[in-house]
Amino acid sequence: MKYFIPMLLILLLSSCMDDAALWDFDRPDIPVASQGVFVVNEGNYMYGNASLVYYDIESGESWQDAFFNTNALPLGDVAQSMVIRDSLGYIVVNNSGRIYVIDVNTFELVGKITGLTSPRHIHFINDEKAYVSDLYARSIAIINPLTYEITGSINVAREGSGFYQHSTEQMLQFGRYVFVNCWSFDNSILVIDSETDTWIDTMEVLIQPNSMALDKNEKLWVLSDGGFPGSPYGDEAPGLLRIDAETRQIERSWLFEKGGRPSSLAINGNGDTLYFINRDVYRMATNNSAEPEVFVNSPYPDSHLGGFSALGVDPGSSEVYVADAIDYMQPGIVYRFSPDALPLDTFAAGIIPGAIAFKKLQ
Repeated sequence: MKYFIPMLLILLLSSCMDDAALWDFDRPDIPVASQGVFVVNEGNYMYGNASLVYYDIESGESWQDAFFNTNALPLGDVAQSMVIRDSLGYIVVNNSGRIYVIDVNTFELVGKITGLTSPRHIHFINDEKAYVSDLYARSIAIINPLTYEITGSINVAREGSGFYQHSTEQMLQFGRYVFVNCWSFDNSILVIDSETDTWIDTMEVLIQPNSMALDKNEKLWVLSDGGFPGSPYGDEAPGLLRIDAETRQIERSWLFEKGGRPSSLAINGNGDTLYFINRDVYRMATNNSAEPEVFVNSPYPDSHLGGFSALGVDPGSSEVYVADAIDYMQPGIVYRFSPDALPLDTFAAGIIPGAIAFKKLQ
């Protein structure tokens, strides 16, 4: 009984607190007109320590934990990706099942989308419709970005495969069609008709496609990690495929050494140069059949379990930003390189930097 009275007092006091008081504090002084880079840090699974870092390209100054320090609100558990549309940034928080919407000039929270199962990425069809991919729902959510409401879904469940398919990841659009890669125990690229919101076709690719890019010649590039040893779905050499977006036929493949884990395929603003991580950072021109070349060497030995975790290419300057998770436990760092691989800057990130988004001058 002696523990009851203190607990009762805590409950009574908390019930009298004004939630709005949490918003009454000194926010960081932010250069509103700056051109910059957002780094989405996953944090550790089930720890709720995801975070957002903002880096000012001109001054080289960075703002750590920008979401929390602006809104007095934790970002959540496993921040997965971010898309910037006009002056708003949409941060997809996977294990929290939500998308936070912020003003990219002030970092202030302006809305949120909830009711999602395990969201991964958001793709805008137009101002009033967007798709949200999902790891576990076996459907793509349709949302209205103006009202923050879920308005429907696209069923992508594959029955009878023996595996929980299809999980959905990144989305790229070619005309009216949206290409969606299925990574978890899968080897598929789904084709969604954005006018009818239906799944109309499937392209079979290498095992576990984890990232995609669309080049200036309307070629779809798909990077697969090949699975892992002991996987019930299979373990094969990872590789890169070039697919004609119009015919949906594979034109060329590049296979890498088995045991590699390529990821984070990205393309420059001109749509003619690819970059990806496979322990080191590689670069590859899209208009020839040359092999990928090392762009930046990893600073870690082959046995290191951490290292480069994300990559982004500034669409304006073609500068390359490479995130380093180090050991996936401590805060990471981000390296900034010129298009010629010259080191330009380094800045601190949060735990497991996993996605990079670029903010243009408004």
